[in-house]
Amino acid sequence: MSVSTSEPRHDLDDLLTLMAVLRDPQYGCPWDVRQRWDTIVPHTLEEAYEVADAIERCAYDELPGELGDLLFQVVFYSSIGAEEQRFDFHDVVDTLTAKMLRRHPHVFPDGTLASRRSGVSAEQLESSQVNTRWEALKAEERKAWRQAPAASQPARSSVLDDVPLALPALSRAAKLSKRAARVGFDWPDTSGVVAKLHEELGEIEEALDAGDIRHAADEIGDLLFAAVNLARKLGADPEDCLRGTNRRFEQRFRHVEQALACDGLTPGESSLERMDQLWCEAKQAAQLSWHNKEES
Repeated sequence: MSVSTSEPRHDLDDLLTLMAVLRDPQYGCPWDVRQRWDTIVPHTLEEAYEVADAIERCAYDELPGELGDLLFQVVFYSSIGAEEQRFDFHDVVDTLTAKMLRRHPHVFPDGTLASRRSGVSAEQLESSQVNTRWEALKAEERKAWRQAPAASQPARSSVLDDVPLALPALSRAAKLSKRAARVGFDWPDTSGVVAKLHEELGEIEEALDAGDIRHAADEIGDLLFAAVNLARKLGADPEDCLRGTNRRFEQRFRHVEQALACDGLTPGESSLERMDQLWCEAKQAAQLSWHNKEES
């Protein structure tokens, strides 16, 4: 991507100045001045999803703007933190840098930016060993955090304590099950998870036969949680799995709509049998395209 050099480029200090002016009670923007910790959270989640969406669509030319919107959220929280004399943006940067140095002893052996690993290239490092070390360091940090709780926080005692409540349900289920698995609460292989899926499906059918819709809904949640565990056992991210399914569903249903439009029909005017036939055609076409791509 080419960048115009006809005008001076803004830097981080400009962004921090911008945020300070936006939050100024006298000269700032009324909307920005009104915002508080909790009111920004929905915007932060939305901006994170827009980054993910741009990457999924390979819309890399949109990424600077989307990443900028996400960075703005960090600056916004930091501004509120500074106003309440809790922390500022520089504290965020310092905390992040110190944590990354601490978690990368295989890159910064002395825990400083100036130190460098010697003798082994990045390609020679086993990713599994790096991941194991990373998780061990995170576990040590969580243990220290639980043993020294903040005055306003209750003591922590569970391996599940700091899994964020605001995560999407599938992502949070994956993190919860991963934490439990680390301390031995897990199936030895995928066959146990598959059996659990069949068990949960049977319980859904029993609840439906009994007319207990609320119980059936609970069992659907259990089925989804079991599916998340299967994804974890396979090394797959459940959010990515479902996003892929959503994408395929959208592509195939659009094919159904377009094929019906050629006949002068809408889905509402068509039969289920005809739509199912067109759906199968779209699925087979996608599978053929995938096989051709793999062979090439």
